[in-house]
Amino acid sequence: MSIKGKVHKYGANVDTDAIIPARYLNVSDPALLAKHCMEDIDKDFVTRVRAGDIIVATSNFGSGSSREHAPVAIKAVGVSCVIAESYARIFYRNAINIGLPILECPEAVKGSQSGDTLEVELETGKIKNISRGKTYQAQPFPAFMMELISAGGLVAYTKRRLEAKGAF
Repeated sequence: MSIKGKVHKYGANVDTDAIIPARYLNVSDPALLAKHCMEDIDKDFVTRVRAGDIIVATSNFGSGSSREHAPVAIKAVGVSCVIAESYARIFYRNAINIGLPILECPEAVKGSQSGDTLEVELETGKIKNISRGKTYQAQPFPAFMMELISAGGLVAYTKRRLEAKGAF
């Protein structure tokens, strides 16, 4: 699976309240969550982001609460991938569960700026910064995680498997 998009870069400790403010936690509609993605730290994000774009952040991205609203908002706004130096553990798992690819690659983070164009090959972990002519290597996803991401998340993956077994 190949992804290509423009970078929206953020710093350290972007927590789930920054990704989707707590005042929207009574909302479960992905389209509505998307309208408010990142608004408290970047009020213009939703007007700048385009389908396929990539969020790049430094350390501890997605810290805070365990709610799935944060990766759902990111995916729903059209972001195709997140690349960071490190993630909060629960955010990492929630992202995979909803089918949002996230990679850890400190070198790519350091070598990318907002507006750069990246091309990411999820199966190999290869990240090319087309704007700067640099290539980086992230740890590729194991096959079972690629299956979850390709299916669109854990629920879609499970439904597909149950249908294949005639359970539906």
